[in-house]
Amino acid sequence: MTALAGLPHVLEQLDNDREAALARLLDFLRIPSISTDPAHRGDVRAAAAWLSNALQELGFESRVHDTPGHPMVVARSQPGGTRTLLFYGHYDVQPVDPLELWHRPPFDPVIEQTADGAVIRGRGASDDKGQLMTFIEAFRAWKAVHGTLPPDLILLFEGEEESGSPSLRPFLTAHADALRASLALICDTGMYSDGRPAITTQLRGLVGEEVVVRGADRDLHSGSFGGLAANPVMVLAQALGALKDARGQVTLPGFYDGVEELDPALRRDWDALGFDAARFLGRVGLETPIGETGRTPLEMVWARPTAEINGIAGGYAGQGFKTVLPAEARAKVSFRLTGQQDPQAIRAAFRDHVRRFVPADCRVDFQEHGASPASVMDISDPAFAAARQALTEEWGRDAAFIGAGGSIPVAGDFQQLLGMDSMLIGFGRDDDRIHSPNEKYDVQSFEKGARSWARILAALR
Repeated sequence: MTALAGLPHVLEQLDNDREAALARLLDFLRIPSISTDPAHRGDVRAAAAWLSNALQELGFESRVHDTPGHPMVVARSQPGGTRTLLFYGHYDVQPVDPLELWHRPPFDPVIEQTADGAVIRGRGASDDKGQLMTFIEAFRAWKAVHGTLPPDLILLFEGEEESGSPSLRPFLTAHADALRASLALICDTGMYSDGRPAITTQLRGLVGEEVVVRGADRDLHSGSFGGLAANPVMVLAQALGALKDARGQVTLPGFYDGVEELDPALRRDWDALGFDAARFLGRVGLETPIGETGRTPLEMVWARPTAEINGIAGGYAGQGFKTVLPAEARAKVSFRLTGQQDPQAIRAAFRDHVRRFVPADCRVDFQEHGASPASVMDISDPAFAAARQALTEEWGRDAAFIGAGGSIPVAGDFQQLLGMDSMLIGFGRDDDRIHSPNEKYDVQSFEKGARSWARILAALR
């Protein structure tokens, strides 16, 4: 039986097995695999073992690989396909604080009926255990129908994504030959905001910087020293305020080197999405878009670079009033990158910019907080069109090629270290409350997500 001929039977098998599939997911969600908390180190390993055992039972050759941090799970099906596909997800989860805001224990998951339909409630339901399990349930149904797993699959499931993936790049480098494929498929994303299926084809990169300006050896009385002594808060505010001009463009020299204009065909696709910026902002109590003059809202959040102040501190901000010139001021600043922008060049330009504002008798120190370039996928690969059609058929709505304002560094790592592009296809919703109390994943997203992967597998065989 060919892959396409067997597809209706695979979809029927998924429908018939939905209750058992939900039970397996709930079992997985009960493991509190919080990678950032050393107290849960054993739980993270238990989740890795759970996954590896489940894959072995399906017929994968699976192994838990130790790293200096948390384990990687790597599994492989038998050879014999026309192209090798690598599937990536992560099994670690975010911490649950503040616990008192949860409506039920975060690791006691349940299927809950809401006004918008049934949801899976619990930590990790959407990010990323529920999404990861859509892969596995598609493979399970495929084997039940065909008697064998799809050939030439590599599965890479990480246990450190929520704590910065410190072991990932060394692991990819050390195991490059065993992990290299023609295409990676990443499930750690979501649908378009209106519930339309989507393939994310570009991701912004990220540079993080912390800057500290120090002046006098103590806080100074503003009556005695104001107007004469340097004020680190003022120095830092002036430097940060000069990062953008009146048109909303970043002023760092060379900042736009490597920034590419949006492809006209992709622009037409994005325009057709009918994005409502006022409605989008209205969800968070705002209504007026800002940013670069002459750019569309979607262009600004998906395809243009940014400079943002993420936090600033210095001096006295408690109750009452204290007239001081603070001894130091600090800020955390991030840059989202697009196209071929060089993260290290951006970092150097920012540091040079701040230094120009710092008086001779003040000091400035910097601490870097990561750097990754943007990722843009080559959608001329026929696999992208095939997957788009498969999603359209499953969801009954035209699937969209979209961008992402955030950063998913693994996609860039796959490009740089393994030489392969990624298709980022997930079924999360904007209201899934990932990283927040009461995280959920729609039962529809879980069930149709697995069906979607079955369709994509059939289309790519």
